[in-house]
Amino acid sequence: MAHKDKGHYAAKHKDRQINETIATKIRALSDDNCIKCASAHGAGKEVNISPSEIGVQIDLLEYRIADCQLGLFGYSDGQKRFDPDIEIVPDLNEHLDKASKDGRISCLECWDIAKKLQIKKLDIGSACEQKDIRIKPCQLGAF
Repeated sequence: MAHKDKGHYAAKHKDRQINETIATKIRALSDDNCIKCASAHGAGKEVNISPSEIGVQIDLLEYRIADCQLGLFGYSDGQKRFDPDIEIVPDLNEHLDKASKDGRISCLECWDIAKKLQIKKLDIGSACEQKDIRIKPCQLGAF
């Protein structure tokens, strides 16, 4: 959601309700109504739900997601975490070109490529930024 929607995340899910078991886990991992992307994914695994469902629960609590593992959003200075000098090796370039469609690639596809090539997720985000590939959708539903 855009900055103008900050604090109104639950509006995206009018037909959903807070699951207290999941909410308790989110609250335990959060700081000042904010949960890090990695913590959100970890919480989802612990309670055996998908990233999209943990994202819905985070939205229903009106919590923010911070420190995107691909470097896209949620940093205290408001800036993205990209390495403008990243060297895109041929194997990575090939994977990104194959996976992207119309200049877009999903967060999940980025994670899969990072795992397959054994590289950091932040490096995938940096490579996408350099290649002008937009990452969307977010597994947690942040965008």
